[in-house]
Amino acid sequence: MSILDRFTLTDQVAVVTGAGRGIGAATAVAFAEAGADVVISARTAEQLEKVAARIAETGRRALVVPADLSDTDAVAGLARAAYDEFGRLDTVVNNVGGTIPNAFLDTDVAYLEESFHFNVSTAHALSRAAVPLMLASPAGEKSIVVVSSMMGRAAGRGYLAYGTAKAALAHWARLASRDLAPRIRVNGIFVGSVMTSALEFVAGVPEMMDQLEGNTPLGRVGEAEDIAAAALYLSSRAGQYVTGKMLEVDGGIQEPNLSLGLPDLEPGAGS
Repeated sequence: MSILDRFTLTDQVAVVTGAGRGIGAATAVAFAEAGADVVISARTAEQLEKVAARIAETGRRALVVPADLSDTDAVAGLARAAYDEFGRLDTVVNNVGGTIPNAFLDTDVAYLEESFHFNVSTAHALSRAAVPLMLASPAGEKSIVVVSSMMGRAAGRGYLAYGTAKAALAHWARLASRDLAPRIRVNGIFVGSVMTSALEFVAGVPEMMDQLEGNTPLGRVGEAEDIAAAALYLSSRAGQYVTGKMLEVDGGIQEPNLSLGLPDLEPGAGS
């Protein structure tokens, strides 16, 4: 076996959430290029069909499941859909998530809990549903990957709800890795600034882009394929001796220091 053979997923089956665009779409296509059939899910069917067409071009199959992935029953159902369609399940990539930045005093308890639900509870629901089916599947690498954010390990104004949820997701991966070892590996990715729809508001403001790129040692924002490559490593035999770890794929950035235009606290604010 050559070293490159370790980066293949030949005839395996993966579920990728949030796969209509950005990191999820790039990951789904990368897995297909590596030899896997892929269940792809997001809210918008039209986006998923375009990703499915790209998967078909690789010679692999895609199962398109449009769904509201904030619904834990819907996201959990993706595991059974994969097993019923393809007869096995090997990898789950929990990519769906996100929370709009918000000022501290505008971040009420409901906003914080919604962020936790969308970023952590959904990953747990899918993974919990997937584990028995992964164990019942033919032998091969079994892996769960969570897509976290550098805001889960760094501090930045306006990211309290998002960063707290992403930090919880990262620790969920560490804890789950101990519960599921040695049969299933669990890892994650601390994603840096990647040019997806989430950064469109920054891309339209040259001053913010300059600030972001200047604060990144590699001098650029990332591409979705940078994260897809990391997910492939963690899911394939190339990463077979890695579990309970979070890869930092962020261009070397330590603190975001990105001004979001949020107001400073004023005396008596919130009173």
